[in-house]
Amino acid sequence: HAFSAYVLPLQQEFGWNRTLLASAFALIRMESGILGPLQGWMIDRFGPRRVMTVGNVLFACGFLLFAQVNSLTTFYAALAVVGLGSSLGGFMPIAATVTQWFARRRSTALGITLSGMGAGGMMVPLVVSLIASHGWRWMATLSAVLIAALALPAAQFMRSRPEAYGQRVDGLPEPTPRSGSDSVVLQEPAFTARQALRTRTFWMLSLVHASALLIVGAVLVHQIPHMVEGIGMSTTAAGSVVVVLVVVVMCGQLLGGWIGDRVNKRLIIFAAMWMHAVAMIIFAYTDSYYGAVLFAILHGAAWGVRGTLINSIRADYFGSSSFATISGFSSLVIMIGMTSGPLFSGVVYDLTGSYRGAFVTLAALAAVASIAALLARPPIVTPTTELAPGT
Repeated sequence: HAFSAYVLPLQQEFGWNRTLLASAFALIRMESGILGPLQGWMIDRFGPRRVMTVGNVLFACGFLLFAQVNSLTTFYAALAVVGLGSSLGGFMPIAATVTQWFARRRSTALGITLSGMGAGGMMVPLVVSLIASHGWRWMATLSAVLIAALALPAAQFMRSRPEAYGQRVDGLPEPTPRSGSDSVVLQEPAFTARQALRTRTFWMLSLVHASALLIVGAVLVHQIPHMVEGIGMSTTAAGSVVVVLVVVVMCGQLLGGWIGDRVNKRLIIFAAMWMHAVAMIIFAYTDSYYGAVLFAILHGAAWGVRGTLINSIRADYFGSSSFATISGFSSLVIMIGMTSGPLFSGVVYDLTGSYRGAFVTLAALAAVASIAALLARPPIVTPTTELAPGT
């Protein structure tokens, strides 16, 4: 969330254009995507605690290197370490763990957990303020200290599958035979990564996810520069819009989790993609603070709801047994959106002096890709495993 807060200070100090800065962000996401299958295998093989511990050590070291940047080469190298650390220490192991511990209210559990990522974004105005008062190098060093002090200890609380601790998914007791009949056992899909890759469902989910991240990535990198230079807002006002966005993302994650356990997830994801598209059109043409706030509300709601459900539905369709590995292979497709969105927007800005053409194009792509959400039906053949006693 804070990457865009560094864009203008870095540009002022080094004179790098938006394409170069967006390329650095794209490098982080590309690295994460390429290493995704390996990361997923490591999580399934060694458990989330070990992977997250190593990841957060790298994450903190990456920020320390970032604080010493003096050239484009060292900038890219530092962000490569940041990207590797954030991938190993962040989203994937957390999502994989939640899907393994919860089934009946999996969407709700994911929504609550992912809202923590949104909470971090509420610190963006403070990051902007501290960069203005103390400089971006000081802020990067502080980030490293906070990661070491908070994320490393928190990673030690992570646990792999409940069966390894004598428990069952959802905390339910062991099934017992009922009088006069056998107990009914709920079955969960149990796809391997190889089996999942052979389904159309895997590719449809990956396509719609990548298309959404075209917009998410572009916004993460370019939102503050666009609001300051394109709309004419102050950095303080731009930071306040980011807070609105993050708060709405958090609410969307919580609401999306609740709705996802009760309503067809594919239809909700379809609607969220259109909300992404409409939000970007508004952001491209608005010339006021209130227009930027409206963008933040629509985009944040779409991001929060869709981000929760697309991970939940992947676990629903393919099961939790190989969730991390399957998600890792999906990241190879997803990274196309997360890298090309910011990079494309940066190139368009450098060529035209405006983000409008880029934002409108990304909106159109998201609207078209929404069809993939409707096509992502449950796989027809589903290997299953006993999940928990049912009723």
